[in-house]
Amino acid sequence: MFGRRPDGRRVKGIDPVMKITPYVMPMRCDAQVFLKHRADMEAIAQFIRDQKASRNETISHMQVIIAAYVRAISRNPEVNRFIMNKQLFARNNCSAAFTILKDPSDADKGEAVVKIKFDLTDTIYDVRDRIDAAIEANRGEDQPATFVDKLLGGIFLVPGLATAIVGIVKFLDRYGIAPKVLIEELPFYVGMYITNTASIGLHDVNHHLYNWGDVGLFFGMGLTEKVAVVENGTTRMKRFLPIGITADERVCSGAHYARFFADMKFYLNHPEVLTEAPDRVRFDNGMEYHEPKLK
Repeated sequence: MFGRRPDGRRVKGIDPVMKITPYVMPMRCDAQVFLKHRADMEAIAQFIRDQKASRNETISHMQVIIAAYVRAISRNPEVNRFIMNKQLFARNNCSAAFTILKDPSDADKGEAVVKIKFDLTDTIYDVRDRIDAAIEANRGEDQPATFVDKLLGGIFLVPGLATAIVGIVKFLDRYGIAPKVLIEELPFYVGMYITNTASIGLHDVNHHLYNWGDVGLFFGMGLTEKVAVVENGTTRMKRFLPIGITADERVCSGAHYARFFADMKFYLNHPEVLTEAPDRVRFDNGMEYHEPKLK
């Protein structure tokens, strides 16, 4: 309300074309743009092997992608905005979410959603540590029920209560007065949601964006592909990691998105750059935020 929300602040002085866009496309599903990217799997895999051999650091492919996202946001804060109630807001955090199996060896034991906040000065090691800590806190049958688990368990005890509560929360969220604890806990309020469909043997997907919440980017990692490429006049089969990307086109201009994805492509092709903190970080005007390092 009054231009402020628990997760952001209204952006002022935007271009009239950008300002009218949410009125033309009021819902996130109206404004979905689907992209495909093939990351150089060989460069990422070589980086992971080198980190293990030279520094005994264990890093996963998904952690490289998330670290590239965090670094690209540090240069392109416009992409970390969101639309709510037809108004443009600058997010006051850099965050990502994904779903994990509580027991990787048994899918029947259920899933948990991991939501993590990052600092824009994070190296890939910081990103890795934050992700590992969040997974450790959510994995295992003996872990205590989360706030979201308790909430969902309670509202389904009374017929019709779920519909009423969801409707009330959506109404409050529209005007920026939804309880902060809900926005902090629910996975629908992050800058980027990522899914690793390769882990269950599926190709990359272009996942839909949720109309509830403010997720503006959805990344879907798929099974490794082999594609014929020509290098130095010779044709060979090269491995690529396909990523399906869904973006809310109302968030920023095409030029901003282009710079953001160009940066992500560079970091995925040169992940060694992510081992050092960035020289400088850009924030939206009046929207500087930080997350304490884990160690």
